[in-house]
Amino acid sequence: MKYKRLAAATALCVSAFGSAVSGAELKCAEPMLGAMPTYLVFSDIYKENMGYDLNVKEGLLNQSDKDTLSLSYPEGLETYTVWKAGDEGDHYCNGVCITKFKDKLYCQWQSSQTDEDAPDTHICYAVSSDGGKSWSEAKTLPADIAGGYCSSGGWLASEDTLVAYINFWPEDISPRGGFTYYVSSTDGESWSAPEQVTMADGTPLDAVFEQDPHILESGRIVNSAHFQAGLMINPIYTDDKTGVSGWKKASFTPTDKGDTSREMEPSIFERSDGTLAMIFRDQDSSFTKRVSFSKDGGESWSEVFTTSVPDARTKQSAGNLSDGTAFMVGSPVNNKLRSPLAVLTSKDGRLFDKAFLLRSNDSDPEVVYEGKAKRKGFHYAKSYVCDGKLYVGYATNKEAVEIAVIPEESLR
Repeated sequence: MKYKRLAAATALCVSAFGSAVSGAELKCAEPMLGAMPTYLVFSDIYKENMGYDLNVKEGLLNQSDKDTLSLSYPEGLETYTVWKAGDEGDHYCNGVCITKFKDKLYCQWQSSQTDEDAPDTHICYAVSSDGGKSWSEAKTLPADIAGGYCSSGGWLASEDTLVAYINFWPEDISPRGGFTYYVSSTDGESWSAPEQVTMADGTPLDAVFEQDPHILESGRIVNSAHFQAGLMINPIYTDDKTGVSGWKKASFTPTDKGDTSREMEPSIFERSDGTLAMIFRDQDSSFTKRVSFSKDGGESWSEVFTTSVPDARTKQSAGNLSDGTAFMVGSPVNNKLRSPLAVLTSKDGRLFDKAFLLRSNDSDPEVVYEGKAKRKGFHYAKSYVCDGKLYVGYATNKEAVEIAVIPEESLR
């Protein structure tokens, strides 16, 4: 009876406040329920009624099985190495991103001799003409920007132009933060000089770009960036199809932790009704994903909710298969070990009820070369869908650039 009354109160409040209802306003139901302190449960019911819930099927991920989570590999999975550290040259890599441009795959990552975010950090890329099975030698992306180092910012490919985003970290900014630059190419070989990505008012984007801009059916591009001072996450959007100007900050309230926000390194998937879900790494080490939703094409976002979806506190990777199926890629574990690597799928984008193994803990080799922030695991996955396949790029132990290639039909 208590929950029936609670649901009735929920309906009344949602009817009264509409989509703008907040957690605080939800206490309006309390007089209807007498002195019963149920508004915390009420908030969960509100999230479900408004489509603001995100869950994983109970029992889907066996956390006692540290090797595989009791998951199976999808049929047709292939794993390829793009680049691997050797005794000569760089020993560190991370931030792997994949795209397709003019019938070739392009893979981008950041590279350095020994340590993460060292002064010698630069951006490398390689090209594949056979669907990711073999790759060219690593090339350095031209980014001659003085006074700091550069890390990978991802790609945006159109029919005739490939844009590579560059996250530039000045050495003299405190607290630590950065800007976003870009270079472009019409052939994937010759690149323009670096220029700054700009906001709608023409000012530079004083933020570090997330690595997987999401293109809506309308052509709008939705992404996120970590803004100065420090690294404060905020969703951004532009209707400039080149993706290098016209960016606007969406209405959003991050959780302030001082020099950073609690929410970091997000990714986006879309529900069938057009609702966007942005999932975040949780810097408070809850080892679960956090999420915010937009029902207006990325212009405004809900408050951030903690979910029940396990996460190793790592960069997020999400998107949609060609039939609309939502997916999330990462290490869905309740500890900081970024292993095993798995993909979770959902038909409705609310309950993720299928999961598939991409790499097991047992398949992770030992770290060969020591360096700052290097440890075992499958780090900072990012994903790309094309030609009926899901491509997942990641850095194994931060010293090998690898990709998983999975037929879409194996994930549905």
